[in-house]
Amino acid sequence: MPAKILAMVDDIFFLAKIQGTAGQLGITVEAVAPDALEGRLAAGTAGAILLDLNHRSGKAIASLEKLKSDPATHSIPVVAFLSHVQTDLAQAAHAAGCDRVMARSAFSKQLPALLRELTEQ
Repeated sequence: MPAKILAMVDDIFFLAKIQGTAGQLGITVEAVAPDALEGRLAAGTAGAILLDLNHRSGKAIASLEKLKSDPATHSIPVVAFLSHVQTDLAQAAHAAGCDRVMARSAFSKQLPALLRELTEQ
């Protein structure tokens, strides 16, 4: 069974778009809350993480730092997205170890290819 992609995304319409696209490709994307992320990663079934850097919890960067500093999870790819004008937040995500930071518009446009790429790793 292929590893799941976890999505820390609180915009339910955008999450539905991600999950709908994934479903068409036969890929499972499961929503996860920031406080549940660590437990889900401990289960060992996460193949990648999609991260909304504008998550209303305000915990996106902290979650990323924790994930990338833990030897057990640091190699899990993280693709984060944000508004293209948020350069400081993008720099913070890179500094925290994010594998790829994308503008939300580019993320949307490239979503099918991105999901395929993440499940082939």
